Amino acid sequence: MSTNDMTDAYDWNGRTVVGSDGEKIGKVDEVYLDTATGRPEWLAVHTGLFGSKTNFVPLEGASPAGEDVQVAYTKDQVKDAPGIEPDGALNDEEERSLWSHYGLDFDSGYGAGTVDADRDTVGRDTSGPETDEAMTRSEEEVRVGTREREGGRARLRKYVITENVTQTVPVRKEKAVLETEPITDANVDAATSGPDISEEEHEVVLSEEEVVTEKRVVPKERVRLGKETEVSEEQVSEEVRKERVEAEGEIQR
Repeated sequence: MSTNDMTDAYDWNGRTVVGSDGEKIGKVDEVYLDTATGRPEWLAVHTGLFGSKTNFVPLEGASPAGEDVQVAYTKDQVKDAPGIEPDGALNDEEERSLWSHYGLDFDSGYGAGTVDADRDTVGRDTSGPETDEAMTRSEEEVRVGTREREGGRARLRKYVITENVTQTVPVRKEKAVLETEPITDANVDAATSGPDISEEEHEVVLSEEEVVTEKRVVPKERVRLGKETEVSEEQVSEEVRKERVEAEGEIQR
């Protein structure tokens, strides 16, 4: 990184950071300086869902890429870096773990001093840290979103049951009925056409219906599994910290 690029690094806060693989990593939150050399040394980058995580990436090899900043490491390398709380300074142990992760030599001289977050050295307050002539009051904000996960499974299964079906069916059956008729002038000839006295028999075939059953498969309906979405509201509670400023002494308002 050239001297001009190092100077420009002070203005990189809020810019999008892109990895050497071209993947978007996050946004620059703060530039950390090596207190021994005064050089910008680390970028604290907001990563993760809604920028909820901070990862440190070396400034060495970083350069502007349009409105973005491209670093010399891939998105996965930055994402897998040791988790360190961005509290304004890196101690030797934290910095050593970072150099080791990125395959750099901590004892080579570059990065061998305490690292602090970049601050303009305009004034000094009585509590020690160097600040400009005004205090910045900050507060935390909660950003809430949703992500999709598996909430259960539904299965459609078909099986066979057997049940009795009873129906009433009319059945016809013939029966023999004995009929007699008197001898009249109309039937006397037919009645006396045979021998006067003889043996004789007559036979009638009787019919009856029997019940016959037949089964056939009839499609009744189609059944499928569908999905519908219902929306409910859930309350999310989170503690946030807010800075307050109090004035002491003789101050005109």
